[in-house]
Amino acid sequence: MVSVKYVWLVCLLIVIGVSAAGFEVAEGAGECGSIPVERMAIKLAPCASASQNARAKVSASCCAEVQKLGKNPRCLCAVMLSNTAKSAGVKPAIAMTIPKRCNLAKRPVGYKCGGYTLP
Repeated sequence: MVSVKYVWLVCLLIVIGVSAAGFEVAEGAGECGSIPVERMAIKLAPCASASQNARAKVSASCCAEVQKLGKNPRCLCAVMLSNTAKSAGVKPAIAMTIPKRCNLAKRPVGYKCGGYTLP
């Protein structure tokens, strides 16, 4: 059986390949500044299992990346709801709980993220 991490990694590598080939490359400032959201999703690869199962342990590397991205809630939200995340099987309702599950004191509590609210 293929590990969820490897499926997530393959999806992200495909996105990088598509971006490098010149398709759907975002220019200018978006939710994550000058870096396309789909490319920022790579940083959350350590969160793959935690974003699919609310009872899964959230790794320290996942929490570190969420903490960095959480400084820009618009970017964190866009990444969690990105096509890359969807392709990797991320469940948005579960992904939104990761900052709280990491016990991040400075998380964007109450931030509206699409149809979800960060707890």
